Amino acid sequence: MTNLHQLISLLHLASPSLPIGGFSYSQGLEAAIECGSVHDAPTAERWIRDNLRHVQAQCEAPLWLLLHHHWQAGDMAAVRTWNDWFHATRESSELRLETEQMGWSLARLVAQMEWGTPALRDTLATLSPVCLPTAFTAACVALEIGARDGLAAYCFNWAENQVAAAIKAVPLGQVAGQHMLRRLHGAVLDTVDEAGRRAESTPPQLSTFSPMLGLLCARHETQYSRLFRS
Repeated sequence: MTNLHQLISLLHLASPSLPIGGFSYSQGLEAAIECGSVHDAPTAERWIRDNLRHVQAQCEAPLWLLLHHHWQAGDMAAVRTWNDWFHATRESSELRLETEQMGWSLARLVAQMEWGTPALRDTLATLSPVCLPTAFTAACVALEIGARDGLAAYCFNWAENQVAAAIKAVPLGQVAGQHMLRRLHGAVLDTVDEAGRRAESTPPQLSTFSPMLGLLCARHETQYSRLFRS
């Protein structure tokens, strides 16, 4: 990325202060801590790294690239199809509510900030539910942020939220969290590369097979003591 205006827009969009509620979700990490699978910094880092490699890189990240392409091409039928597909693949009620709430919050922000064309904002407003990847890619296209740059920011923001959740729930120290986040840089880049290969395949190679994550997310719904909403 060479355009400084686009860089600042990307930093704005990927900021933890963006009012869409990402801090309130752990996506199964809290349940993994409860059952003992995650109990210190190394196991937390392995959990996040494995999730990037086996979940994000194989499903959400390539889908993100497909959505970005279809928003850019103005193919709203394809946007709707992939939005509905992603919603259908959420394996627990908490994961569905998470993507619905964050997607709705970001779509509302896009409208309030008047990002993009009226046609883009109108289409985004008609999606119900609107999933987070759909809203985030719409915002990237509206702000003229390229696909790889936007996806890298999206994945880094996801990893950052996971590290923040681990700091609170394991618990870990702030410096340990920063060391972990730095070591995850390569995993984020690998996720973007793998997502590109999968999205460019014909048909796109998307896989949602993550049974342990699905079970932990379902168990979290009835977990006795919780800090997070997923």
